[in-house]
Amino acid sequence: MAKDNKVFSKELVAEIVDQFKIADLENATIGEVLLVASALEEKTGIPFIRMDQGSPGLPPNRIGIEAEKAALDSGVVSQYPAAAGVAELKTQASRFIRAFLDLHISARACIPTTGGVAASFASFIACTQRIAGKNKILFIDPGFPIQKSQLKILGIEWYSFDIYHFRGEKLRGKLESLMSSGEIAAIVYSNPNNPAWICLEDSELQIIGELADKYDTVVMEDMAYFCMDFRRNLGRPFEPPYPPTVARYTGNYILMLSSSKIFSYAGQRMALACVSDTLFDKYYQNLADRYGDSGIFGQSFIASILYMITSGCTTSTQFAYAEMLKAACEGRIDFVADTKVYADRAEKMKKIFQDNGFRIVYDYDVSQPVGDGFFFTLGYGKMSGGELLKELLYYGISSINLGTTGSEQCGIRACTSRMRDDLYPVLRQRMEWFRKDHPVEEQPSETSI
Repeated sequence: MAKDNKVFSKELVAEIVDQFKIADLENATIGEVLLVASALEEKTGIPFIRMDQGSPGLPPNRIGIEAEKAALDSGVVSQYPAAAGVAELKTQASRFIRAFLDLHISARACIPTTGGVAASFASFIACTQRIAGKNKILFIDPGFPIQKSQLKILGIEWYSFDIYHFRGEKLRGKLESLMSSGEIAAIVYSNPNNPAWICLEDSELQIIGELADKYDTVVMEDMAYFCMDFRRNLGRPFEPPYPPTVARYTGNYILMLSSSKIFSYAGQRMALACVSDTLFDKYYQNLADRYGDSGIFGQSFIASILYMITSGCTTSTQFAYAEMLKAACEGRIDFVADTKVYADRAEKMKKIFQDNGFRIVYDYDVSQPVGDGFFFTLGYGKMSGGELLKELLYYGISSINLGTTGSEQCGIRACTSRMRDDLYPVLRQRMEWFRKDHPVEEQPSETSI
């Protein structure tokens, strides 16, 4: 490597890594990469291209802010929040789902949670405790590493597989091979996907739904990036096209819908676990025996599980989320147009990387090239994901290793949220240096089909 092309020396990076006692930089967590990048930037004053943490990079929605202020001024915060959530939020959530998914989920089954992380944590508990012997989770990877960390805390076992080679009808055989034992309590995936930004198509969701019914498995569909497949004209209230969802093919589902990305309201930790009415009303003897309650899934989920984790959600933030959902249904917020800037950033960033010898790792859905959005994936030559993460740090670019997301492919995840216009020339210069220091033959893009 040509020493003078590096932005940060190996010695300086090693010093920072040692300072934070990071045992394995190549497989560092998102939080550890964030620490290293922040410390290097602070120590040297040299700006980093931050592609690590998937935190919103847009201003928070003003309608939410004003509604939250009004709630605070009204004095509602003097009382504890109800376990099931504020009625206004539940009503608006049900309406939002009707407007943007063309589905009916009753207000009682739309349950506020303190972020999507709390929604998945409670769902893991409820799903694995409802039926004796059905106590393992199946991840369709790559996925959000924190969810597996939650299972470590809970002592729940899981299976996972990388969907890269199992798109389309191939998905059925793979799922059958893992679900036929009868142990799988829930299937988890995000759509669009974090980190690959692939989107499961209707044919694949139908397969998942059919097998969920066959094996009595709950599908936990993470919709953190709701309507952010910008290849389609989504996000018009009460008008098609609607985003694909497994809810069209099974009644065994929980949709996790967060305010963090679509409304840039991440700091207030507000999401919804939207349980199908079919699942909400199911009776499970195991839940009744364990908690001494009704054994009704939805009631156990709210009162016996979720409330024990967070004791409800911040009341003022529930009013903020309710008002943002209401405004979206009324056309006063166009959250798809607001967030499309992420796709514009991804397009520009991808071009710079590809011009300098990088390839998109997860580059295809079943029927079309993967879209541009909040995340994308990169590979370079024969470098492993960990090697690429580490080498890019020397050039002032932070990312995460795809290997930490359950992917079996060599590469990194890049996030677009913190990119700025003034950093594009910086990124191009650094990638030109990187390519010069790491000569590699151009490789044709691989597809997942």
